Amino acid sequence: MDLAEPILARAVSDALDTLVEADEPLAGLQHSCGGEIPGPIAIPELLELVRRARRYSFRLARAIHAQDGSENITAWVEVDPCIADGGCEIILRSWQSAPVVPDDAATVLSRRTLLDREMAELSALLDADQRLLMVNPALGELQSLGTKMTAGIGQPFTDFLAPQIHSAAVLHWRMLDGAPVAIEGSQRPWRIVLVPQGRPGADPSGFELLLVSDDPPPAASVQDAVAPQVSAGHGLVGHDLAPALRQPIARIVANAETIRSRLAGPLPDAYADYAAEIANAGRLLLGLLEDLSDLEVVESDSFDTAPDRIDLAEVARQASGILSVRAQEKDITVVVPAQDARLGAIAEFRRVLQVLINLIGNAIRYSPEESTIEVRLERDEHRVRVIVADQGPGLSAEQQGIVFEKFERLGRSGDGGSGLGLYISRRLARAMGGELSVDSTIGKGARFILEVPADLAADKS
Repeated sequence: MDLAEPILARAVSDALDTLVEADEPLAGLQHSCGGEIPGPIAIPELLELVRRARRYSFRLARAIHAQDGSENITAWVEVDPCIADGGCEIILRSWQSAPVVPDDAATVLSRRTLLDREMAELSALLDADQRLLMVNPALGELQSLGTKMTAGIGQPFTDFLAPQIHSAAVLHWRMLDGAPVAIEGSQRPWRIVLVPQGRPGADPSGFELLLVSDDPPPAASVQDAVAPQVSAGHGLVGHDLAPALRQPIARIVANAETIRSRLAGPLPDAYADYAAEIANAGRLLLGLLEDLSDLEVVESDSFDTAPDRIDLAEVARQASGILSVRAQEKDITVVVPAQDARLGAIAEFRRVLQVLINLIGNAIRYSPEESTIEVRLERDEHRVRVIVADQGPGLSAEQQGIVFEKFERLGRSGDGGSGLGLYISRRLARAMGGELSVDSTIGKGARFILEVPADLAADKS
């Protein structure tokens, strides 16, 4: 920057980083970012620059970025901590603006889907014919509905949710997506959200069903939720604490995502980053609550599974379809068993699905972009297997020996994991009379192998 360039504006801050006075256009930008004069500096990157200048007692200069209504601003600012009371002189030497480029329709849709997922108070997985595969636990007003839907696994979800559309005979998912629905026992308006699973352009391999209300729950129910009572014979986290905290934390995450995604209006990049940090922290806490809840279940003396005759190939395809969007974000190809592939097993459908979602999700998380994950099937006389093979960094012999231990994360940090997923998955596999193991070589990826009893009767049919 040529320091001979004329000064466009001046401003002064005090020792508390209050913007005491400012010329235009800095004054206008301060107001656009939600601040006042005098008032705390509301321009995030300017505030950070002022703080550094005061901390180091050194004159600093750099370009800052902000958003002023519908324009992106780039400005060259010098900050000199020369004011006697500990404040700074702020000098603006250049100012460039460019129109904010609106997001494309696909990006907006993706963000709205993310918000709906955070706001959902009941969620379920459906097959390609919109039949219920798995229902996640619900609470409050939706607890009774969730119980009925869980008991109705295999039925169309519309048997339990009657969309308020002109013709109940219209069942195409695009007509049902966004349809209003009334819930018995609730005064709030609800809407159905259907998120198709599978590759874009192809017929959906299944759906994620979300039940969303844009109105918050009644204050009384929220107050009851955050003051759970420990019930005799039940764990604190899974039975009481997790359901109570899930809804308010999900609301925090959803509101932070609304801010981050700028769906509520323009926002400087730095503020959007702060909102993203809040949302990510909330998701980490939600994931930890879910894992701790599952941990209590699998470690309880009364835990058992409900084995049934299932098609292991179909469960593998369903799990891969559920995670297809996450894989596409990293340009990862997930190779799944062919549609006509069949492999009979004796196991509990939702528990096998839970394990495979964990295995495939981990493979996506730790695999490099543009790599391939293969989900393949094997069997011998009495056992059947699903193998999830990735092209990630692989595990050493020492890591393979501890990867299934409780809270083990192999030294990873910041990946959002709790270190409980594989421990819980192995407990589930063994409860079904099976096993979960790993085979890996450093630099050559990892193979996680889920093994369960074969359905011998299926061979004779």
